[in-house]
Amino acid sequence: MPELVLWDIDHTLMATRGVGGELWAVAFEQVTGLPLREQASVTGSTERVILRETTRLHGVDYDEALFTRFSDALGAVHVRRAAELRERGHALPGAAAALAAIEERGVRQSVVTGNVRVAAEVKLAIFGLDSYVLLGEGAFGEDGEGRPELLRKALTRAGVTASEAVFLGDTPADVEGGHAAGVRVVAVATGKTPAAELREAGADVVLDSLADTAQVLKAVLA
Repeated sequence: MPELVLWDIDHTLMATRGVGGELWAVAFEQVTGLPLREQASVTGSTERVILRETTRLHGVDYDEALFTRFSDALGAVHVRRAAELRERGHALPGAAAALAAIEERGVRQSVVTGNVRVAAEVKLAIFGLDSYVLLGEGAFGEDGEGRPELLRKALTRAGVTASEAVFLGDTPADVEGGHAAGVRVVAVATGKTPAAELREAGADVVLDSLADTAQVLKAVLA
């Protein structure tokens, strides 16, 4: 049984049904003064990388000061529009039950996500998932460039080794990042990537969803 279960957020635990992209555009225009014409690919990436690539598409110079301002703006707009997120988005079927069942077995849980921390906190809270995770043992978009770096940061914060943890995500980048960090990966086909592609990416276990709690426990706590 693992000491720590780490969860990706978007399309693994929840779906924001387009609201997340709208809030991103608001924050982008606020810090650059330009309306968002095109956003760089977001699948499996982090906010730092997405912002850097998106500013390049708009001819805007990127630096860490810009990312800091953007992180603050993105967190603030999530707080302001939390009610809209709650109304239009939802936790994925079985997410709360899976988190609760793992907690009942005494296993610590946290998140590893490309979201900035305030945005992640808002999303988890509005869908009733925040009480199950120890945010201080996770990692967020401010903490690095890619999944391997974020996972290593979370392992350090939690005081566990890679062999004592398992990571759940929905993209090939999650699978590859988990393995690069030495962590066992359970992939969930609840995002844009079909189960077959997650298997091809090398996931240790692939689930179609989190709806079957017994199946999730078997996969995660093996």
